[in-house]
Amino acid sequence: MTETIRVLITDDHPVFRQGLKGLLQALGVEVVGEAENGPGAVRLAAELQPDVVIMDLHMPGGNGIEATRTITRTSPRIGVLVLTMFRDDDSVFAAMRAGARGYLLKESGAEEIARAVKAVAAGEAIYGPEIARRVLTYFTELPDPRQAAFPQLTEREREVLELIAQGRSNTEIAGTLYLSQKTVRNHVSNIFMKLHVADRAQAIVLAREAGLGESRG
Repeated sequence: MTETIRVLITDDHPVFRQGLKGLLQALGVEVVGEAENGPGAVRLAAELQPDVVIMDLHMPGGNGIEATRTITRTSPRIGVLVLTMFRDDDSVFAAMRAGARGYLLKESGAEEIARAVKAVAAGEAIYGPEIARRVLTYFTELPDPRQAAFPQLTEREREVLELIAQGRSNTEIAGTLYLSQKTVRNHVSNIFMKLHVADRAQAIVLAREAGLGESRG
């Protein structure tokens, strides 16, 4: 790219901001501003209109997820590159849903950060190697949607809930799963407690909303 990339750095640690600023300037990137929290990033992004906002996620006084969402909604041309120490799936996918174009860990090297800044400024999406593997794994190994819907249930409880959603009685469930009726009643009671429902009708509604209860033929 021939034009100078203009960057806003958002991080609550002044020493880290200073080091990152020096790195970017040495690479020919113009650092137009610095913010120490999410609200500050939103304000400066609107005022300065940088090409890229480098965003930390968890900061006192306002987190980076909400700031990313606001910036990408109000100024779609600005690319947000998350640079954080958090590598958990919740943080990664929350940032993606908020509109971040890139996600790097703070342990990334100078060349990787420089490449990511240029890519995000050009409108591309870029993720560090570990984050890219997480994203790929998520989409290639999607969990059973019924398990994802009710992770608090055991496998046996999910089987019972599936049959409840099909309109089966406790007697029918016991026969289908080769269980005693007392065991089925215990499973049903546990399901109601874990799903915070008062009766069978409410459990059926929740289960069917999650895709359970379809006839198995």
